[in-house]
Amino acid sequence: MEIRHTTNPTDVKQYTTDRLRSEFLIERMFEQDKLNMVYTHYDRMIVGGAFPVNESLTLEDAATLKTEYFLERREIGFLNIGGPAKISVDGEEYELAKLEVLYVGKGKQNVVLSSIDKSNPAKLYFCSALAHKEIETRKMTMEEANPTHLGSLETSNERVLYKYIHADGIQSCQLMLGVTSLKPGSVWNTMPSHVHDRRMEAYLYFDMNDDARVFHMMGEPKETRHLVVANEQAIISPPWSIHSGVGTSNYTFCWSMAGENYTFTDMDAVPASELK
Repeated sequence: MEIRHTTNPTDVKQYTTDRLRSEFLIERMFEQDKLNMVYTHYDRMIVGGAFPVNESLTLEDAATLKTEYFLERREIGFLNIGGPAKISVDGEEYELAKLEVLYVGKGKQNVVLSSIDKSNPAKLYFCSALAHKEIETRKMTMEEANPTHLGSLETSNERVLYKYIHADGIQSCQLMLGVTSLKPGSVWNTMPSHVHDRRMEAYLYFDMNDDARVFHMMGEPKETRHLVVANEQAIISPPWSIHSGVGTSNYTFCWSMAGENYTFTDMDAVPASELK
């Protein structure tokens, strides 16, 4: 597991492109038959990707966490962005189609990830946050995730928002997770921008062509920066940073949050006229 420490927004103003990418971009999320994980000190979230093809993968990293098992003091949400997946949680099996989510709470000891069909392997993106109590395991389909249609083609941001793990959906201690899918012809997300100093956020951009890119806008509202993101790469977004993006074509992204506030609508809007 890679460990990344927090950064100071005053220092980030001086970062080169390479330094920005090394601090905030996760370039290799999915490698065949491997678990890739990044432990960020922003609210101690773990962001990871599992790509089980020929082998099942067990969720573990006791050496880094210094616990007896991964979820001893944590909760986790899995989003499948690939072929049919199977997740075993202490012997109970759950099958996930594409864009289905499984929440697993604190105290579950044996979590095993696998593909149902290795010719169409699963890709499981996951985010894990610290947890203070045990909450039951729950699966949610895309249809159950309260699809909300937002934006318009006129503003290049016609999209569908799916909320899975949040106060009115799958219950958790602090983790929130959802998916936003942009319609063809739309390229902007989260614009006008906002910040929420009570919690951090992570983004996974996916369902993009190999030659497509998203320009992810970050930084303080009056001191913005950007990262160029390819398909199936993830972003760590600090609480003090905006997190908007524009693509060379439409795309889908998973957003997840952890921190102080558990209210989805807790955000401080930043009008476009104030961005610099």
